[in-house]
Amino acid sequence: MIPVVTPEEMAAIDREAPEPVEVLIGRAGWAVARAALELLGGTYGRRVVVLAGTGNNGNDGREAARLLRARGVRVSVLDALTAPTHLPACDLVIDAAFGTGFRGAYRAPAVVPGQQVLAVDIPSGVSGLTGEASERVLRADRTVTFAALKPGLVLEPGASYAGAVELADIGLDTSSASAQLVESADLASWVPRRDPSTHKWRSAVCVIGGSPGMEGAAALAASAALRAGAGYVRWASPGGVPAAKPLEVVGAELPARGWSSVVLADHRRFRALVLGNGLGLDDGHRDDVRAVVAQRDVPVVVDADAITLLGSSAAEAAGPSTVFTPHDGEFARLDGAPPGPDRIGSARALAARLGAVVLLKGPATIVAAPDGRVLLSATGDARLATLGTGDVLAGVIGALCATGLDPFRAAAAAAFIHGEAGDLGWRRGLVASDLVEHLPEVLGRYAAD
Repeated sequence: MIPVVTPEEMAAIDREAPEPVEVLIGRAGWAVARAALELLGGTYGRRVVVLAGTGNNGNDGREAARLLRARGVRVSVLDALTAPTHLPACDLVIDAAFGTGFRGAYRAPAVVPGQQVLAVDIPSGVSGLTGEASERVLRADRTVTFAALKPGLVLEPGASYAGAVELADIGLDTSSASAQLVESADLASWVPRRDPSTHKWRSAVCVIGGSPGMEGAAALAASAALRAGAGYVRWASPGGVPAAKPLEVVGAELPARGWSSVVLADHRRFRALVLGNGLGLDDGHRDDVRAVVAQRDVPVVVDADAITLLGSSAAEAAGPSTVFTPHDGEFARLDGAPPGPDRIGSARALAARLGAVVLLKGPATIVAAPDGRVLLSATGDARLATLGTGDVLAGVIGALCATGLDPFRAAAAAAFIHGEAGDLGWRRGLVASDLVEHLPEVLGRYAAD
């Protein structure tokens, strides 16, 4: 995992550095100069403009300028506060105007169309905490950041302005970071291997939802759970036998009212529950949802309609093995207001209040544990913004919980896998069921069995 720290946390890490600031600037400047040389493809006849501010971000840029000049590059250093509105033509612009602690408004100078831009730590004018951007920001081809990622490089729109992000080790201790970005290597160690003596009930999942006329969401969740490794999936539908269920899914009818007692009576046969997909918003379900969440003894994924039915009372029923999966609107139903610009902070605060895992959906998925730990997934793209993909995600989380992964890591791993499945889909016209079909291919990268 890659550490992710806020600008405030990064300032504290800087203060604890064993080396003087001049040494750190030297290392950072060399990292920037090396990236610049790679983008330039050589030094002969190359011209570079460095846009340098007054702080250490600007000092990093000036040190890179010194190193590039020593290698024969023609370098001009411009003061970010007095730079012209249009930068001169060159082979590369190094943006070292403002760093991750930027606040306020900034209007970057214009560059020649097609000109390469290398950002130092973060594109100037992007908030290191939230990813929010000023009116005009130079869109970087590459960003060299130091010691740890910053939220503004992971969250939009900052992530889009940053281009390819390179993390440079300059000798700072980031072991205190409580947020990390998930990588492929993490999945390889997390995804449980099947025991040779296993049987279907050892990874069984029960999906509760899909009331009559609303079957599609639960069908997607159930199918995804199967494809993500559940050995047995039951789809329990309040008020009727599931219609048009996937062939391998076992259907079960629940009473239209008071169905929680039926679910709880044999729920220990399952290793995880997925609750709410296509359940409907009938107030008659509210007490049943609350009872299942509060009284079950296995992990439960609370999604979609179940989130809305619980609303602001969710904390009364939730526990550490509960995973809530809200989008921004559902987050507001749980918390009373949508997430603020600091999305990581918002998810972390809600997880602490609920005493449960919170997976906040978005271009970057944020998974917060009640103890303050955060995992982020940046896989996938806007193709996932289509009906039913959240139901697929819920099913994958349920399956990973059922196969033995703890709910916190199961939610983060599922978000990563879900995004990678989307990456395999059509560039246009991707639908949720396409993701289900791609899950085995993605999981095959990480599961040795």
